[in-house]
Amino acid sequence: MRMRARALRRKPTDAEAKLWAALRDRRLSAMKWRRQVPIGHYIVDFVCLEHRIIVECDGSQHAESRTDAARDAWIELQGFKVLRFWNRNALKDRKSVINTILATCKLPF
Repeated sequence: MRMRARALRRKPTDAEAKLWAALRDRRLSAMKWRRQVPIGHYIVDFVCLEHRIIVECDGSQHAESRTDAARDAWIELQGFKVLRFWNRNALKDRKSVINTILATCKLPF
């Protein structure tokens, strides 16, 4: 699982790379984010362990996915909140994505 996560970190999607630029190095309200992290049998795009928030950037293959619904349900049972954003939103409207993350964490904009 770790090897797969490392491979995903080396080849992020454009949306993941753009969002990571805003999250990395505690750039967003001093929150510590990690990317492509194994949680159970799953690898999540981004996680802030302090706030128990997971952020996923999704392409069209994730539309109405039963697998994603089951995955999110399991992850939420572990005490995390899962936020899903379409890739185009992360690319074109990053400010809105960031504001949603901050609101979920109950931090000022």
